Amino acid sequence: MKIKNVVKVMNFHSLLKVDKARRTAEKYFSYERELTEFADNILNNRNLLLDKKVLSLNRMKKPLNIYIGNDMGFCGNLNSSVKKAERDNKCQKIIIGKKVKSNDPSIILQINKDEYANYTGQIEEILYDTIVNKNNSEINLIYNHYYNVGQIELIKKKILPLDNLKTTKTHKEDFTIEGDINEILTNVIVLYLSYEIKVAIENTYASENITRQMLTQESLKKLDEIEIEEQRKEKKAIKQKSFKKVIDNFIKLKNIEE
Repeated sequence: MKIKNVVKVMNFHSLLKVDKARRTAEKYFSYERELTEFADNILNNRNLLLDKKVLSLNRMKKPLNIYIGNDMGFCGNLNSSVKKAERDNKCQKIIIGKKVKSNDPSIILQINKDEYANYTGQIEEILYDTIVNKNNSEINLIYNHYYNVGQIELIKKKILPLDNLKTTKTHKEDFTIEGDINEILTNVIVLYLSYEIKVAIENTYASENITRQMLTQESLKKLDEIEIEEQRKEKKAIKQKSFKKVIDNFIKLKNIEE
């Protein structure tokens, strides 16, 4: 069966990538913690006189939602879940993922997942513009989050305003600052947000490959079942044909004797 050979290749390809994707996602978890600590250090440092209104947004504006799907097919309901979430017409949108294409006029940028590195500068400009010109009420990431091999969940993660950086911790590290500290703060937060998107993209690779591997494995089992059933039918047909031949011969022999 030609389709079985194709699925075998897909399964093997995903199997090779699944462990790497899992380890990469777990590595980025630690990177995310470090970057969050760094941004928190800047934002909540008692030695820095910051105007935190710089990071406030306009609640009357639409949210900016960043939807991250997959570039590869055969990923079960991962893409369909993102597509369903993407139907929200009360927001501006950035779509990342070949399998989540749309003609929605509210989309301001639409790219494949493997193109992200080439569009990082453009996305950071959008993030910077959102902060400086208050173009949106909030920024959210919507993607399939990998927790472990047994748990993948579609989540909506707010990355601006910085609710996750509201802390009672007071940092005391001192800095030597040259230039406008609030402009530096804005650029640091843009970098932080850009990296949050990168972390989410890397995380979805784990979700994608694990789901793809499990589904192709299940498909191979079903194809084996179909193949066994076809072989059973072929054997049954051969037996029936042989039995019919025996009956025909018996009838001929009986007619001759009569």
